Amino acid sequence: MWLGLAFVSAFFLGCYDICKKKSVNGNAVIPVLFLNTLFCSLLLLPLVIVSGVAPEILKGTIGYVPAVSIETHGYIFIKSVIVLSSWILGYFAIKHLPLTITGPINATRPVMTLVGALLIFGERLNLYQWIGVIITIISFFLLSLSGKKEGISFHKNKWILFMISAAMLGAASGLYDKFLMQQFSSTAVQFWFNTYQCVLMLLIMMILWYPKRKNTTPFQWKWSIILISVFLTIADFVYFYALTDPDAMISIVSMVRRSSVLVSFAGGALFFHEKNLKGKAIDLVLIIIAMFFLYLGTK
Repeated sequence: MWLGLAFVSAFFLGCYDICKKKSVNGNAVIPVLFLNTLFCSLLLLPLVIVSGVAPEILKGTIGYVPAVSIETHGYIFIKSVIVLSSWILGYFAIKHLPLTITGPINATRPVMTLVGALLIFGERLNLYQWIGVIITIISFFLLSLSGKKEGISFHKNKWILFMISAAMLGAASGLYDKFLMQQFSSTAVQFWFNTYQCVLMLLIMMILWYPKRKNTTPFQWKWSIILISVFLTIADFVYFYALTDPDAMISIVSMVRRSSVLVSFAGGALFFHEKNLKGKAIDLVLIIIAMFFLYLGTK
């Protein structure tokens, strides 16, 4: 069950990536990110209200949001800082790089998660799963070659470094998720970490962006901003629920979630008319093969 949920989460994550690119394209990044965190919190707020006013309606279901202790809030706040840092770096990278480059870079995040899962949680991969991981690493190397054809140096381009840093922080968040979901309510964690991110982004927006807004890229409202939050909320909701399964392997769930690159790659080709698709398609095929081996490894 947890593997199927990971694939569902991957689909919505791909839709999220497309809407994210659409929203930040020629737009101010910081207010877009703030609105994303705000709408994500508002989407889950009805569950919080019902859980508090009439808990018998949702109690025993995934939609129930229990009260959490001060200590738990501390753990959730740490997650908020990690994820928000990843998002800020990632949003700026996506604004300045083709989606067909950023998507596959993000797809290598599970390799970083894998190392952590092996060291921290003692997870062990079988032969099929190792084949999937190795193919993913190869795909990252080929992607760097595709980037060079577009004049993008993986060593010198700061936006590439932003994207890689975002992926590393995302991997750290994934490992932390495994701990959180085994300890606390997944829905409570999702709501509160979105809320904390919203507060932090409001401070960042008012301090860093608002005073200089007339000298930077102007903010434009786009309806895709709402869709960012809708797709991300669904993707995270399903993902967190998958991790509540004691048998769920974060190394595999994280890897499968990165198959969202299939959706984002299609979006880059259809909506943004990005270049050098043939070369990048080879990388994409390798990722599909890697996902297949990971699936075989869980049978």
